[in-house]
Amino acid sequence: MAKNKIVYFGQTLIDLTADTVTAEDLAKGVTAHDKSGAVITGVNTNDSDTTDATAAVAELLEGKTAYARGAKLTGTMPNIGAVTEYITKKDDVLPIPQGYHDGSGSASIAETERAKLIADNIRQGVEILGVTGAMSGTEGAKAESKTVTPSAQEQMILPDTDAGYNYLSQVVVAAVPYVETENAAGGMTVTIG
Repeated sequence: MAKNKIVYFGQTLIDLTADTVTAEDLAKGVTAHDKSGAVITGVNTNDSDTTDATAAVAELLEGKTAYARGAKLTGTMPNIGAVTEYITKKDDVLPIPQGYHDGSGSASIAETERAKLIADNIRQGVEILGVTGAMSGTEGAKAESKTVTPSAQEQMILPDTDAGYNYLSQVVVAAVPYVETENAAGGMTVTIG
């Protein structure tokens, strides 16, 4: 029988009779004596008070477990790993998928679009995403010069795009035809146009 109280010449040296410790109170693997003096080994696996914890299953990685508010939680957050997104249009807004990201993902301008961001495609003096333009604005331009005769009707003078012209360098408007001739009545006939 275990000894739970020792009195030595009238002096109590050890008295376990009022102790309340149980195996459930002791951390797992820790040994002590209960009130009867028997050796007990702890079985408690709780290592903290989780009543004020705020973790939610959506904040734990899918399949992982944790304890919060006295309950075991199993995570539902998907493991996305590395996400790579490519922007292909200036107004692209790409959604970031919900879940855990391992930090190695990226978002960048698509290679086909990056290849277009060269100095010769951007007007001189304009900077787009760190590329300063070198295009003067006349590259590929083919000018046309035209001569027109005035008429009584409004005229729209445009370059002959079918012939490869894309702008007018000048338009020469001929003088309005003006002719004076004597008439049978003894006066002058003035013809304009």
